[in-house]
Amino acid sequence: MNTKLANDAWESLLTAHATLMRGFAETEVWQGASIREYDVLYTLSKCHEGTRISDLQQHVLLSQPALSRLVDRLEERGLVARCEDPDDARARRVSLTEAGRELQRSIGRAHAHDVAEAMARLTSEELETLTSLSHKLVRSTS
Repeated sequence: MNTKLANDAWESLLTAHATLMRGFAETEVWQGASIREYDVLYTLSKCHEGTRISDLQQHVLLSQPALSRLVDRLEERGLVARCEDPDDARARRVSLTEAGRELQRSIGRAHAHDVAEAMARLTSEELETLTSLSHKLVRSTS
């Protein structure tokens, strides 16, 4: 393994991510939500029966304490709800409320357009390669 090449690739990946995220943050699609809040709402939209905070944390870039505080704020705003976990009486699950689902869908439609526009710089073949490589990196760390 060429260490310099690996680190150059890593730096390029992080720079691309940071650049795109800054651009997304500057758009008007967020409707009073932060990108991190939307990330949680989006992740919960894929969990039909809700999920535990520990499982949610695997999909968002927040520490457990920060994620718990964010979920508390979303709950106060009526966007998520906590309920008992049928598999573990000690645990709680977090799920979207109807208001949370509506906000996620509304933001998601506009954000998806912005993502597609940003990714249009790549060909279909490049997008497939990027997707494949990203999945490979995730699988290798699981």
